[in-house]
Amino acid sequence: MSAAGQERDRAQRALDALARRNATLVVAESCTAGRLAHRLSLGEGAARRLHGGFVVYTKTQKTVALAVPDEILRSHGAVSCAVAAAMAQGALARSPADVALAITGVAGPEPDEDGNPVGLVFIALARRRGAPRVVRHMFAGLDRDAVECAAIDAALALLEAALAAPLARSA
Repeated sequence: MSAAGQERDRAQRALDALARRNATLVVAESCTAGRLAHRLSLGEGAARRLHGGFVVYTKTQKTVALAVPDEILRSHGAVSCAVAAAMAQGALARSPADVALAITGVAGPEPDEDGNPVGLVFIALARRRGAPRVVRHMFAGLDRDAVECAAIDAALALLEAALAAPLARSA
């Protein structure tokens, strides 16, 4: 199977997992600049599962569109666990979706303004209840396109895994 076919399969599996949970998704993307939402939009059932997304390429836009606190951006930088979590929570707060995925990282070709290396990516998943889950990845030695594709694949894998886990019971 081609790489494009594998990418479509991963996105379709994520949409199917959302459907099994009768859940919807919103995305917040920085280094992938909308490619995650685009990939999901190509799948069957996307219109019922994907609410849309936010492309927040700059620190200013992260604050304006998703209310990522300036203090977090100043103290942690745009590519960090704290910012990924705040992006996911901000997207969820601004959408009727049940789940949010956020990606922030350095796709390249140069390190970012904070000195983070090319390939460093943080992916966060947030739900209506509970703390967001954030995963750090280092996709070293890849070009810009490959970093973006790897980040999208990792985000979809995180979503699939989260939706496969048993639902938490409320107390």
